[in-house]
Amino acid sequence: MVSSPNLRVVVPAPAPARSEPGDVDALVARALVGDMGAWGILYQRHFAGVTRHACFLSGDAAAAEDLAQEAFARALASLATFAGRSSFSTWLHGIVINTVRKHRETQLRQHRVRERAAGVVAATAVDDELDRRTLRQARMQALYQILERLPNHLRDAFVLRDLLGLSAAEAAAQLDITEENLRVRARDR
Repeated sequence: MVSSPNLRVVVPAPAPARSEPGDVDALVARALVGDMGAWGILYQRHFAGVTRHACFLSGDAAAAEDLAQEAFARALASLATFAGRSSFSTWLHGIVINTVRKHRETQLRQHRVRERAAGVVAATAVDDELDRRTLRQARMQALYQILERLPNHLRDAFVLRDLLGLSAAEAAAQLDITEENLRVRARDR
C-alpha cells in the first residue's frame, strides 16, 4: 500500500442514534416512576432539538438554552400528565412553544412596565418643574406685595443690597446717600 501526502481519507461521522419509539416509551415509563436516569437520557436525546426550537421561536439565541432548560423543568414537573396520545417529542415541543410564549409575554410586560415607569418619571419631572415654577411665582408675588408696602427709600435699599447683591458702597452711590444711611435703610450690619 502506497500512501500519498495529498490523499485524504474521509470517514463519515456516525449518524446520531435514533431512538426507537418503543425505546422512548420505555424511558418515559421509567421516568414516570421516578427513574431520573431515564429522564437524563430523554433530556440528552432531546436537548439539542428543544434548544433549536426555542431559538427559532424566540429569535434569541442567547435565551434559547435557558428557555430549553425551563421547558425541560416544566416537562419534568408535569410528566405525570403525559398521557401518550402523542409522541413524547411532540408533547415536549408543545411545552417549548408554551414556554417561549410565556417568555415573550413576560418580556412584553416588562417592556410595558419600563415604558410606563419612564412615562411616570417624565411626568413627575415635568410636574416637579411646574411645581418649582409655581413656587417661584408665588414667592415673587409675595415679595412684590411686601415691597409695595415699603416706603420707596427702604424698598430701593433692599432691592439694591438684597436682591441685586450690590456692595454697600455701590448701592449708596446709586442712591446718592452715605453708606451708613444705606446700612440703616437696608438693616445691613
